Amino acid sequence: MHVLRKYIPYENIFHDESDSLKLCHKQKPCVCVVSGVTIGIGVASGVGAILLILIVFAFTQKLKHQRKQMLKKKFFEQNRGRLLQQLVSQRADIAERMIISLEELEKATNNFDKTRELGGGGHGTVYKGILSDLHVVAIKKPKMVIQKEIDEFINEVAILSQINHRNVVKLYGCCLETEVPMLVYEFISNGTLYSHLHTHEAKSLSWDDRLRIASETAKSLAYLHMTVSMPIIHRDIKSANILLDDTLAAKVADFGASRYVPVDKTGVTTVVQGTRGYLDPMYLSTGRLTEKSDVYSFGVMLLELLTTKKPFSYLSSEGDSLVGHFTTLFAEGNLPQILDPQVMDGGGQEVEEVAKLALACLKLTAEGRPTMRHVELTLECIQASRRNVSDSGLAEISEEDGTAMSGPIPASFSNIKESSRQYSMEEEFLLSSRYPR
Repeated sequence: MHVLRKYIPYENIFHDESDSLKLCHKQKPCVCVVSGVTIGIGVASGVGAILLILIVFAFTQKLKHQRKQMLKKKFFEQNRGRLLQQLVSQRADIAERMIISLEELEKATNNFDKTRELGGGGHGTVYKGILSDLHVVAIKKPKMVIQKEIDEFINEVAILSQINHRNVVKLYGCCLETEVPMLVYEFISNGTLYSHLHTHEAKSLSWDDRLRIASETAKSLAYLHMTVSMPIIHRDIKSANILLDDTLAAKVADFGASRYVPVDKTGVTTVVQGTRGYLDPMYLSTGRLTEKSDVYSFGVMLLELLTTKKPFSYLSSEGDSLVGHFTTLFAEGNLPQILDPQVMDGGGQEVEEVAKLALACLKLTAEGRPTMRHVELTLECIQASRRNVSDSGLAEISEEDGTAMSGPIPASFSNIKESSRQYSMEEEFLLSSRYPR
């Protein structure tokens, strides 16, 4: 039998076909090995790429965290965190409570979610939050703060942290880990006095509620001016800064513009701040801030309670402001023309007494205005008169304090009608020079 033989030119030899078959069988495992190596290299490369991405991501996150911590530290130092710690170091419980971390506030507000906004304005936004101790709070996040005022801001925080008055909104603390410090107050659920007065409903606050709210606000301002170790001037008293709780009790809020006055001084000179319509005209023209500036603003708020008119936008048909028009009508004996009908229906003789008190607070010169303590006692007398308290009880109050008069209205409030026209013209001149109509 003949064996087939094949010539292989490259090797110049002949092989049996059986040998060729054997050679093919020997080459197959080589191809499989090469394919396995390629797959292994591909898998390893993929795993390596994934690991590299994870390492880069982790490194980036670490850098971000470090940068965030460095910014927190920078802002803390910038916002005088050490100074605050020093100011409240005498009481460790205050120091621990007053400084609140940014992380805590982010959790409390769900990263300052828009649905948590309570309101806002030119100065910033207020958020509702729940702290880890389950306290419901209002967090004021300002838009900007002038750096030179940071030290004063911290001093005010340190002072307000020690204030405990039922008619002043409680300050829980502040966060210094952001570029602009944030304040954390107790949450008051029933809105502002402004929203209750200027409502679209048929009826707003009753006269009794208005009189009580005025009295409670006066108590808090008298406390700030006289009782605390360092007198505080609020500087922006208005109905929008009086909060009402569930029982309609008044709570003075928003001390962002407030200033403290050293006990050996009667006032301070500052850049004018406040709200048009409520501003003391003498403070507006001179920049000299005293406690009587708060008295003037409180007097405007009394007019708002009596008339339900908006002081910052009201203009009579003659172009007079609310203060000027009210003063003119009082002098002419036409007060009912501007009073809120609900006040006329619910009030009696005490409405005129409150009007006299308001005009005393609105005297052009600071020296002619009563103190807030005087205003507080006068409102108490008016309330007592409304409740038919005996004259002997009122006389007893006068003897104990020495500043209140035997009747509901102090003697310093007399002759308002005679001087009101002169006051109105002077006040209008000052305001018109600042705010053209």
